[in-house]
Amino acid sequence: MIDIVETLAGGVRAPARPPASFEELAAAFSAIDDPLAAGFRAALTELRPGAAWADEFDDLPGGEVWVVDALDGAVQLLQGLPQYCLTVTLVRDGEPELAVLHSPWLGETYAALRGEGARRNGERIEPSRKKSLDAAVAATSQPPFVGKQPGVAEAAGRSLTAVLGEVAAVRNLGPTSWQVADVAAGRLDLFWQYGRDATNLAGAALIAREAGAVVTTAGGAPWTPSAGSFVATAPALHALVLDALGQAE
Repeated sequence: MIDIVETLAGGVRAPARPPASFEELAAAFSAIDDPLAAGFRAALTELRPGAAWADEFDDLPGGEVWVVDALDGAVQLLQGLPQYCLTVTLVRDGEPELAVLHSPWLGETYAALRGEGARRNGERIEPSRKKSLDAAVAATSQPPFVGKQPGVAEAAGRSLTAVLGEVAAVRNLGPTSWQVADVAAGRLDLFWQYGRDATNLAGAALIAREAGAVVTTAGGAPWTPSAGSFVATAPALHALVLDALGQAE
């Protein structure tokens, strides 16, 4: 599957100039995403003919399902920025089983198989060993069309205020899934987000868990695709992060 993702990524090109309106943005996105998604569907169906196909996590059928976000970080790509990635997740009976993320810009691929650990470019990864937030580099993002989820933008704002006072730095480095995978690899120490965003988060959550990071909701419950918040942290930072987010409630 890694070969499929990396091969299809080679055909992705940014538009000649950024879109000047929402209509242009939508058209430019479709011009890139539609053939890419079609390429994924053809290749993955050949790879696993019995698996179903879904663009989103809502109402998945039982059994095996490919969930493909062909472009995570599409807005950056359309602006001519390099921070985007391709993501593929194989879900079995509602649980992520296999995940692959590929960044054409970095030439890197994260991959995880349930129970087999997580890797970047074939090498095992593990989360940060930091034990205090004052040295931590955090990242956050928001779901697509966040305004359609009532209260999420406000929760994100409150949480940013709370976390900024506790950590060394907060960044938004582009694709949601890639930032979670960077927590898995210790490049980032924590990531949090409010709102439902399972298509971007499910495969990355598998990578984070398999690497040894802690993945929950902002309230500390196990994260599921229907959850309204997401937290991934280095093990020693998890309780501290939840405390900081709790101050924003």
